[in-house]
Amino acid sequence: MILPFAPDAFAKDKVEALAAQRGLELTHSQQWNFLQSTERLDLQAAPGSGKTSLISLKLTLLAEGWASATRGICVLSHTNTAKGEITRRLVDTRAGRRLLEFPHFIGTIQSFTNTFLALPSLRSRGIEIQAVDDASYEHAALRLLDNHRAYSSLKAYVERRHGGRDLVAGAHYVCDAGELTVSGPAGTLPFKITSASGQQLIRLKNQLADEGRFRYSDMFAIAEHHLLHHPDIARAVAHRFPFVLLDEMQDTNDLQQHLLDRVFGGAESVVQRVGDVNQAIFSDHAPALARPSAFPSPSAFQLPVSRRFGTQIADLASLLTVHRRQVIDGAGPEGAIAVLLFDDNCVGDVVPAFERLASETVPDHLLATMPPRVLASRLVPGTARQFPQSLTCYLPAFRTSSAQTTPELIGAVRAARTHRMAGDGRTATLQVWDAVRRVFWQSAGSALPAIQRIDRGVASSGLTMRVLLHDLLTGDIDDPAQWDALMGRLRETMTQLADAPTVAPRRLDDLLCHIPRPVQSTELAPDGEGVGRSVATSIQRAKGETHAATLILECLESRGRKHDVHETLALVAQSKDVDSASPTLRKAAQLLFVGITRPTHLLAFAVHRARAEPYLDALEARGWLIRDVLPKY
Repeated sequence: MILPFAPDAFAKDKVEALAAQRGLELTHSQQWNFLQSTERLDLQAAPGSGKTSLISLKLTLLAEGWASATRGICVLSHTNTAKGEITRRLVDTRAGRRLLEFPHFIGTIQSFTNTFLALPSLRSRGIEIQAVDDASYEHAALRLLDNHRAYSSLKAYVERRHGGRDLVAGAHYVCDAGELTVSGPAGTLPFKITSASGQQLIRLKNQLADEGRFRYSDMFAIAEHHLLHHPDIARAVAHRFPFVLLDEMQDTNDLQQHLLDRVFGGAESVVQRVGDVNQAIFSDHAPALARPSAFPSPSAFQLPVSRRFGTQIADLASLLTVHRRQVIDGAGPEGAIAVLLFDDNCVGDVVPAFERLASETVPDHLLATMPPRVLASRLVPGTARQFPQSLTCYLPAFRTSSAQTTPELIGAVRAARTHRMAGDGRTATLQVWDAVRRVFWQSAGSALPAIQRIDRGVASSGLTMRVLLHDLLTGDIDDPAQWDALMGRLRETMTQLADAPTVAPRRLDDLLCHIPRPVQSTELAPDGEGVGRSVATSIQRAKGETHAATLILECLESRGRKHDVHETLALVAQSKDVDSASPTLRKAAQLLFVGITRPTHLLAFAVHRARAEPYLDALEARGWLIRDVLPKY
């Protein structure tokens, strides 16, 4: 198909000029293939290959030559973090900023599904959306179960079962044979749908839907149902977006892929998909049979050159490409790989030893801007007896709270402010308002109006609320006094906007309280020799980051039986093919691959000495450093 943009948009001189302006080197032929292609394609990009830089470069060039005022570019990603990173790189040019406005769309697959498919379907049925949020839905579902006699049979049933309340909290819609039906968290129901409990669960789910309360996955089922009954909508959306770019494609689950295929699977749109299938760590339930459209296609372009790290780390990473074998070419700094050996009596000394090693091997100016990072596959221990088995075994003071999972308003505001910093003020405002509505409903049991229905008139409570939302996104919310002042204004304005609410003051106080910004980091090395605070988190949360120095702590793998670092290093030392490993070890290696490919200068593993002894000589022969962790008394 012919895209509506200037023929010379990807001319060599234009590409080189913008790349030079952004400090991007285009030395690989497949970089040019991706940048200049206007056909459907997949790009399998190794960690550190400059994937996001290429995406933003291509989008900026495309925006400069875009010629349609009614048809746009659609950019979708798996997470708000990935979306924010793309947006941040676009706002430095006027053309890039145009992609943040109509007719273009940049967002997550979830927000795309909501905006163009699910929400229009619900509004056509007269349903006003109160919340699309798993936590909010669970709270509402259990509250309904506990306080309405109409659900007494269901309540009696779930209270007799271990984890029975999770059935109600996690009930979601699925589109089955063209109809919306209710399913449980595991994909099935433990009773017949015609039973008393089955009928009450369906009635409870539908009551919450009528009130406008949904789980995230509900939106995909509603969207699929809408498309099945109105097939012209898919063609209309595809016509609206003749060019679609999908980032972080490896994390798209089967449900999302099915929906995208329905909308963009025809000839109306050019779809270009980018990702690294070897970093696919968020999809635990892969379909038994992969779709023909599964990423990456056999003919996918490859970006095998990583400018993040050198040959040592690249060689190790290549051995652990679980999903699709890829030989990664390390063209970055020639860093070091180290093994830190600990005994039972010095587990708490592992991180300080790593900090000292980082100060010896990494340039000071890098550590000043990128503190050493400590990663683990588990944050907290399970029920197994082995020790250590999680990050908190090494760092007992580590806190697992995060602003994005706490129910308090301040966490949601902090998360929303990242969108505003990336230039997306509209998304930030909508997220804060959704959080305010959620807080109010949980404390008052009644709803605030959708933001579109808030009055904008002079001296109206609606205008006062809009000003307050702006102040929440721009004020110093880390100052308790300023936060409390903002909350005082919020309480008053919420009352004015609501219909005679009865607020539970204690519950509202809890949700509006000030919480200091969480700091997930270790303490300074006790002897003062450390390089500063080394930041600790999970491997999953570090995805997409670049570090100067990274330590991967040995933890129990997902089933709680074996230690991930030990098992993976034994595989490497014996030169065994990861394809021959057990599914559990393959999963552990796949997660470690993400951590291994973060650092530029130093990659370290912490492993128990007794487990590592048999293969230390083989690792040392590879040029790895072997260091002992000594207890400090």
